[in-house]
Amino acid sequence: MLWKYVAVLMIAALSGCASTGDWSSDTPVNTNPRASKAPRVNLSKQSVSTVYAPSSNLWLRIRDGYQMEPLNSPLEIEQVRWLSAKPEYVNRSMMRSSRYLFYIVQEVNARNMPTEIALLPFVESAFVPQAKSGAKAMGLWQFMPATGKDFRLTQNVFRDERRDVLQSTDAALDYLQRLNNQFGSWELALAAYNWGAGNIAKAQKKNLAAGLPTDYESLQLPKETRNYVPKLMAYRQIVLDPESYGIVLPELENHPYFVAIDVNNDIDVALVTKLSEIPLEEFQTLNPSFNKPVILAAANQQILLPFGHAEVFQENLKRYTKPLSSWTAVQVGKTELVDQAAKTLGVDVDTLRAINGIPKGMRIRAGSTVIIPKTSRRPGDISVALADNASLSLDRPPPPPPTPKKCKKGTKCPPVKSVKDGTKGNSSPKNAASQHKSASTELAKSAKNGSVKTSGAKGVSKVQ
Repeated sequence: MLWKYVAVLMIAALSGCASTGDWSSDTPVNTNPRASKAPRVNLSKQSVSTVYAPSSNLWLRIRDGYQMEPLNSPLEIEQVRWLSAKPEYVNRSMMRSSRYLFYIVQEVNARNMPTEIALLPFVESAFVPQAKSGAKAMGLWQFMPATGKDFRLTQNVFRDERRDVLQSTDAALDYLQRLNNQFGSWELALAAYNWGAGNIAKAQKKNLAAGLPTDYESLQLPKETRNYVPKLMAYRQIVLDPESYGIVLPELENHPYFVAIDVNNDIDVALVTKLSEIPLEEFQTLNPSFNKPVILAAANQQILLPFGHAEVFQENLKRYTKPLSSWTAVQVGKTELVDQAAKTLGVDVDTLRAINGIPKGMRIRAGSTVIIPKTSRRPGDISVALADNASLSLDRPPPPPPTPKKCKKGTKCPPVKSVKDGTKGNSSPKNAASQHKSASTELAKSAKNGSVKTSGAKGVSKVQ
């Protein structure tokens, strides 16, 4: 079996691997460069149970890494009061954070950033990795589609790396470091993360023109951005002294919650959950970026598994002798209805529609990638080209032309009205041209307004 049993353990040695320079979208990178940042351990030779950390309490480690000064402003006090009045909400967020905080703190420490930054997903998403805002921001760090592309977070048919725990965390910290280098303070960097660097620069320019200071508290900001840093500082205060606010922090051990395993052959999500002996919900919580029931080797992906289940997965995988994946992908050559495409591809139409999320009445446009069951004709893993560039575009077919009524023999047929303007007659060249133009216009409008793109902006999701 070609499958390799390689795990990425999130341990303190990360500190020598993280980047510290200013990020540039023009910087050349290898395929999935973030996947190689952490030290690797071969599960066939070493047990994950040997991993340990110098302290048993992650909250102590977070407090020890604080670098930012409290604002001590009315807004911060208001946010602390709001959180302390909702202990159940805070507790749910804290419990969700237990899966991700160790890794995030490791990455923050590796870059010598304030550990307050590790608490930012509380503000952004309440640590819900599938969180989606009304403005289409996604994931723990709420990346907008355009910002995600700027930071090379893939958004296609198979995955949305804005939801990927490792990729989005690394991209968010890159982004925050760049903003801190640009504005010279973490408060301004955070404000720019929320509102945009261009808007913060304009606000500073406006203050300079008026002879006013350009620090965070002196700028004119929209309400959401004005409250953004105070919200983070409120979480900082609660983690620092939870008892004073009637909050009980969950026990978080200072070691990895998950292990990251390389994917060297396509493998079904259902098989991963079976072999690792975890519920599907737990898998999706750790691996929210996967859009389809198959995980691709060509995409250089990693599977996150709970710390205690990685070895279970390894042992069960060694004994598994059947195919690892039951799905493949193809590119559609021409625009056609789902029923027609299913016949062309030789697959069941209901399966094609369900697995690709295609509503009834829609056409698949030429060049789209669809997922289909593997067959003897298509037994191989999905190619790199499709893994990295797959997209699915749909549109509605044009309305059918009117059916002329049959006339009795020897009688004169009534004129047929045109589709668009109701003018009579279809026999004259003028009317025929008018009908043709009308139908073409409707088709263009349909293609423009009815097109659906399944591939994946910045806003704060409210999660209760």
